[in-house]
Amino acid sequence: MEARASQKGLGISVILITKNEARHIKACLESVSFADEIIVVDSGSTDGTTDIARENGARVYIFEDWPGFGLQKNRALDLATQPWVLSIDADERVTDLLRQEIISAIADPSFSAYQIPRLSEFCEQPIRHSGWWPDYVLRLFKRDVGRFTDAPVHERVVTTTNVGTLKGHLLHFPYPDLDSLITKINRYSSDAANMLAARGKRTSIIGTLGHAIWTFIRIYFLRRGFMDGRYGLILAVAASSGSFFRYAKLMLINDRNRGSRKVDSEVNR
Repeated sequence: MEARASQKGLGISVILITKNEARHIKACLESVSFADEIIVVDSGSTDGTTDIARENGARVYIFEDWPGFGLQKNRALDLATQPWVLSIDADERVTDLLRQEIISAIADPSFSAYQIPRLSEFCEQPIRHSGWWPDYVLRLFKRDVGRFTDAPVHERVVTTTNVGTLKGHLLHFPYPDLDSLITKINRYSSDAANMLAARGKRTSIIGTLGHAIWTFIRIYFLRRGFMDGRYGLILAVAASSGSFFRYAKLMLINDRNRGSRKVDSEVNR
């Protein structure tokens, strides 16, 4: 801890958003303790997440409303005060090699933004195929050159500057068990369906099935999910199911909206 503390003054803010992340937050914050400031934007945790975050040196801001992932992360970004920003999720960890690379990159930057490879686990198994590795994510950038998209789900950092690549990786622990994966699939498919509907997208039952089948082929065969063994098969089926549910929900939203417009039309005759 003393070695990390001596590295303060780098000019970097770590930002993350949370809700009920008590299981992860302490280890996450310990991995970024080299930062000048850590900003946590919480959306109403009830499991002690915010207390743990404060105990580990974070500045905590609570917003009870939920505008979506992109807008929530932009809230955190707007609270950052240092010239560099590292965006991280509570279920991620900065490895020692990545920490040293970040320090070096900030001290003598070749780029104003960097993407970072991410190694994710499923049921405590590192997944090195299935499209999960190296899973580059743009997370380190100068505060004035990057911004998150406003997407309610699958948000990303956008920048007009050239992007470098770091070799050290993030560790990612998104799904400790199958239940957690199924829960996220349900939530994300709903958010994605609503986003697509808001954009005026439409689909059919044939299109819904087509998306699901293509997703399985892409994950299991083209991205070599079969090399991850039975875990790869589970993930390919789960991704296919997520795609099916996303477009099935979109189809039902469109049906409901069409029915509402029909009723309004009849009432206004």
